[in-house]
Amino acid sequence: MNGNRAFPSSTVRHEARQTVEWTFATFCRNVSGTNQVSTPDKNTASGAAQTTNFLRNIIDADLAADKFVGRGWAGQPGEGSLHDAGSADPARIRTRFPPEPNGYLHVGHAKSICLNFGLARDYAGVCHMRFDDTNPEKEDTEYVNSIIDAIQWMGFSWDANNTTHLYYASNYFDHMFHAAELLIERGLAYVDQQTAEEMRANRGTLTEAGKESPWRNRTVEENLRLFHEMRDGKHAEGTLVLRAKVDMASPNINMRDPAIYRIRFAEHHNTGNKWCVYPMYTFAHPIEDALERITHSICTLEFEDQRPFYDWLLAQLRDAGMFSDPLPHQYEFARLNLTYVITSKRKLMQLVTEKHVDGWDDPRMPTIVGLRRRGYTPTAIQLFCERIGVSKGDTWIDYAILENALRDDRDDKAERAMAVLNPVKLKLTNWAEIFPNGEQADRCLAPRHPHHEEMGTREFNLTPEVWIEREDFQEVPEKGYRRLYPGNLVRLKYGFIIKCSGCEKDAEGNITAVLAEILPDSKSGTPGSDAIKVKGVVSWVSVPEGIPAEIRLYDRLFMNPQPDAGGRNFLESINPNAKKIVQTWVEPTLGNVAAGVSFQFERHGYFVTDLKDHAAGRLVFNRTTTLKDSWGK
Repeated sequence: MNGNRAFPSSTVRHEARQTVEWTFATFCRNVSGTNQVSTPDKNTASGAAQTTNFLRNIIDADLAADKFVGRGWAGQPGEGSLHDAGSADPARIRTRFPPEPNGYLHVGHAKSICLNFGLARDYAGVCHMRFDDTNPEKEDTEYVNSIIDAIQWMGFSWDANNTTHLYYASNYFDHMFHAAELLIERGLAYVDQQTAEEMRANRGTLTEAGKESPWRNRTVEENLRLFHEMRDGKHAEGTLVLRAKVDMASPNINMRDPAIYRIRFAEHHNTGNKWCVYPMYTFAHPIEDALERITHSICTLEFEDQRPFYDWLLAQLRDAGMFSDPLPHQYEFARLNLTYVITSKRKLMQLVTEKHVDGWDDPRMPTIVGLRRRGYTPTAIQLFCERIGVSKGDTWIDYAILENALRDDRDDKAERAMAVLNPVKLKLTNWAEIFPNGEQADRCLAPRHPHHEEMGTREFNLTPEVWIEREDFQEVPEKGYRRLYPGNLVRLKYGFIIKCSGCEKDAEGNITAVLAEILPDSKSGTPGSDAIKVKGVVSWVSVPEGIPAEIRLYDRLFMNPQPDAGGRNFLESINPNAKKIVQTWVEPTLGNVAAGVSFQFERHGYFVTDLKDHAAGRLVFNRTTTLKDSWGK
């Protein structure tokens, strides 16, 4: 369920949130009694064998009690009579992922995706992909397409038992209208013509009961007539609303005659202008679940106070003959609160529309399309979701866990390469002495991966001039410095040991080149090359053979770990250094690499060729994450 969605007059949950400096070990301790976790293989993203949680315990108990034995499934959504006449449901359980198509999915949705699709997978069930498109004013086909693409990219499917379980709530509008009519006929719903302000004032408070509407006791016939007139467009927006008749004195404000239908003259992305009345989400959600025979309706904690109405509505519609047992049941878990991230769709939209970022797929964004373009993989995201687990505890998860999941996934899979991010030229001054026959290049071999010989080798040339990192030379070395300074020995990675002899400067005293001499018979991989021990190793790229590249150094978008907490203006916390662009050089083996391919740039971190801007003749790399966490220092 979309945790960013607000219900009308819903009770706000006030729970203390504790910021936790999370590691996987502390996670295991903090959720003791809620989740029991054994350490998973760092590259595993299936999860079933490693974790259990309160939701799995519920499902285990339901299956052990044969709760769903004999339940029918008609092969498509429908009312109880249709399913009861169908065959036995081939799915042991049914879950659903029901986003509203009013924005792009983000990392918080990824947790729900992994949970719902993962439970269905692990229990031989089915997870339905459902668009909760009951609000015509904010929804768009663009978002529908982006959601489908994101979930498929993450590796999940809604196809099972020769059926595609892709559904739209808007296709159930006839059923929902029928359900509303049943409530009216049973004296359980009425048309109210109070203003929104009057309804809000009469709803009461947490300590005071609400006041009944003067229109609460209309006759069934009058309510049906007015409701049909609402459907037929005979009344203006805001003049009439259909409310469930429950209990205006209930201690749960959500049970005080909630609104279930309102008038909206707006074109719907799926149904066009067929309807001018639309169901409220509180009303639509349980009906959608029942039509689809969902067994476990899993949503986030802010919907816990809505569960009594969920149960009340389904029970009334069952008694009216619309649905049959076993009815769906709603369960709640803690949504994802990730440090240095915001997941409010409204605020993400603001970042996009006000151009604080470069679109929904900006690699700094927590959207799934942004994470994908940044270089995150489906395996890394699933691994992250496994590690944070599922509980009812409302806590903050450290962003470093997400980065570590990426490192653990890529470390064993990503090919290696060399790039120089802040280049200065290194001149090998005795090249002619080492190569007296006039050679201007010396072939070097390097593994594509240091632990996987089967991935092969890469080949490039050492030349008399190479690019090195400017930080790899200090004219006056600080204590403990191990790279180039006058008189010191280092190894050019995959090449020779060299001895630094000094540097060249311009008229302003800026270093323009570093000077060094090659030590004979010290080439990596040749006999005697290890006779001299050195403590420093320097990566490099050949000056004549290096490939020019644009490298985008991305970092966390916000500087504050909770950028919008406590009413804070999140825009004031934007990290001005979250994106830096450098024009530099990479090794020649990368000249023909395709878009969307990730590498570990040795010493620098994990990078991926950009999905939009990278092309032949224009290399563009995005930094996914550094090799180590620099924010924890």
